[in-house]
Amino acid sequence: MQHSVVPELAHTQTSPIQWVATATAIAGVVALSSVVHPDPARAAQPGAAPKTATATAAAPDPAGVDYPIVCGPTKVLVEKHASGDLDGDGRPETVAVVRCDAGSGTPPNGVYVLTRAEGAERPRVVATLVDPKDRLSVTDFAVRDGAVTATLLGYSSADVPSCCPDLKQDAKWQWKNGVFIRSTPSEALGA
Repeated sequence: MQHSVVPELAHTQTSPIQWVATATAIAGVVALSSVVHPDPARAAQPGAAPKTATATAAAPDPAGVDYPIVCGPTKVLVEKHASGDLDGDGRPETVAVVRCDAGSGTPPNGVYVLTRAEGAERPRVVATLVDPKDRLSVTDFAVRDGAVTATLLGYSSADVPSCCPDLKQDAKWQWKNGVFIRSTPSEALGA
């Protein structure tokens, strides 16, 4: 017979006091775990600044906004929209490309910047980047890196049919010193 290298266990049966001790220890661990919590997981790298509550605010919804565009009996149509922090305050703004819902032709667009004040029920228009009175259509629209970019299509004269714009220009707007500055002058529309 070969003897075990490990010494025999001191006991082979449990007593009721051992069960009570085990149950008490488990109850203590459970109670302690409900009080002590680890730090929440973060996707940021060590040393990265934590995001503030305002940085996680939702972008304004362009639906239901009172746009400064007159459409008569037709409704206002939001063709495109994009969001981003344009003024560097940590809260996203929404830029909406809007036109009247006309049945034919190429109705002009308006481009509006929307924001929602803290506690406000609905967003509001805070800037007009393209006024529909200028008879411009907007394509290739985007909000990136704190700037709004778009391609503007216009007309060389009032004789050009509204279906067929004959001028094209790229435009970019950025927030500087409390206003949106356009990087290309509106008079520089070219073919």
